[in-house]
This record gives sequence, structure tokens and C-alpha cells, in this order.
Amino acid sequence: MDSKLRVLITAGPTHEPIDAVRYVANRSSGRMGVALAEAFLLGGFEVRLLLGPTVVGLGEGLKDEAALERFETAADLEGLLDRYFDESDILVMAAAVADYRPALGSSGLQSKIRRSKGGMRLELEATPDLVAGCAERKREGQRVIGFALEAPEELMEGAKDKLWRKKLDAVVANPLKTMGDVEIDATVYSASGAVHRVGEQTKAGFAKWLVEQVKGEGIY
Repeated sequence: MDSKLRVLITAGPTHEPIDAVRYVANRSSGRMGVALAEAFLLGGFEVRLLLGPTVVGLGEGLKDEAALERFETAADLEGLLDRYFDESDILVMAAAVADYRPALGSSGLQSKIRRSKGGMRLELEATPDLVAGCAERKREGQRVIGFALEAPEELMEGAKDKLWRKKLDAVVANPLKTMGDVEIDATVYSASGAVHRVGEQTKAGFAKWLVEQVKGEGIY
């Protein structure tokens, strides 16, 4: 493995604004992506971490040695991926990007919506499929690893569908309970057809396992 391989990692949730003070979000903590960034850095990779709105702590090594950029919304992250994906060798898309965002007018973020006894109807629009967009334009030899979060009974079918429909090289499948938790219960599905049942362990432990798999290219 070339020790200078460049890894682009996304982590954390997106916050999609409703008005100047409110937003739609999810429970992603960013722990998995941060653990991956630390593990890849220790594994000798060049790391760039795109981190969403989360308060998860960053180790000193990560602060000092990895390139770090922050995002708030799916649109912010889309812009960062447009800037950095082409120069990376591996994309690990661990961020929990919102599937929908409020459809706002041009002045939607300039004020706070007042409480009304009649309630409020919120119109949502779909966000772009960022990981699929990256996988669609990847060059030969460039790898894209995605994550899938599903109900346990839908995990295998949902993960395999995401793997093939979005043209990923591998997808890390987790049950819903792992979002925001310190542990992961992962099964990794590869484009080669291989299935890696990793099981329950800390997210830091899984990150180390994944880095070793990437080094040996056993994950693809």
C-alpha cells in the first residue's frame, strides 16, 4: 500500500434550516467518522475530514495532522465534495446527510417564524444523493465506501440495494440502534460479493479493522 494514499472522510449530521434559528437534523454523533479519521491517520494515510455540526472531541493528532473542514448543510457538504473528491483516492462517506430539507424561499433564513395557534405546515424537498454522485464520477482505482442504517429486518436487503444502486465499492451496514451510540454492529458488503460480519464492538475498534481491510484491499 502506498503510504501517501489520500482518504476523504465525511462525518456527522447535517442541519437543514427551517428559519433563522431552527433546523431539521438527525441523531448522528459523528463518532464513527472521527474514529475512522484517527485510524486512517495512524495507518499512514493522508486524511481530510469533513465534519458536520457535532461536538464530538478530536484527538490532538487529528487536530495537528489531518486537514479539517466543517459543514452545516447538505449543500455545504456537496460543495466540499466537489472541491476535494477528485483529488482523493478513497472516500469514506460516514456522514448522515439529510434525505430531505425544508423548501425555503429566498428570504427564508432572514427571520424567525412566529408561533401560530393554527400550527405550521413544513414543505420538504429531496437533497442530492451525494455519495451516489461521487461514485458516478470516480476514476479507475478510486474507491467509495458508504454506510447504510436500516431496521434489523431490512438491513441486508437495504445495504445490498444501496451498494449496487449507488455503485459503491463497499457499504457498512448498521441497525438503527447504533446511531449516536459508542458501539457499532456492522456487516460490510463488498462489490466483489464478499460479506464481512464484523459484529458488535466500539466504533474505534471497527475503524481500526476497516483500515486494515483497506490496506489489504480485502474490503472491496
